[in-house]
Amino acid sequence: MQAKPAVQDFSGLSLGGSGAAAVENSQQFITFQLGAEEYGIDIMVVREIKGWTATTSIPNAPFHVRGVINLRGVIVPIFDLRAFFGMGLTEPSKMHVVVIVNSGTRTIGLLVDAVSDIISIAPDAVRPVPEMGLKTDDRVLDGLVAMGERMVTLVSLDGLFASLSASALDPRTLNASTSKSGADASAAA
Repeated sequence: MQAKPAVQDFSGLSLGGSGAAAVENSQQFITFQLGAEEYGIDIMVVREIKGWTATTSIPNAPFHVRGVINLRGVIVPIFDLRAFFGMGLTEPSKMHVVVIVNSGTRTIGLLVDAVSDIISIAPDAVRPVPEMGLKTDDRVLDGLVAMGERMVTLVSLDGLFASLSASALDPRTLNASTSKSGADASAAA
């Protein structure tokens, strides 16, 4: 089994397609795994994909903030998407990856289990997320795409940024973080 590269840069990636019309009318997504679920994010916001490295913790950060890394002089916060989506904290290993994304002037890292694929989706193939009373903020989801037997949930980076900013200011997430930090400190004592 070959080891995967620590960093993959997609800035110069040329995606194949079946003609200019197919490329013009479709959007490309990088798909990634969180447990058994598959998610996708617009390839145009992905700066790079790197292997997991330890982070520097930030005091009183929400529970889904793993900490920060120094990425060639840029301090990048790392968010645990599994924790953010209510799936529990990720226990990172060498197999986990961080998807570095940009939106405007913000750069963040998304801790995911693995990157799966690059897919091209026609706009009419994206279905709305049904109203199900989920505790996950629905602004973070752009839609669902059925691809044969698999279902890909599309993540909205703008919605994710807005939701992450709101949760960082929410006293409930700060309390959860404080409780976690307190539990970690108690366990270490």
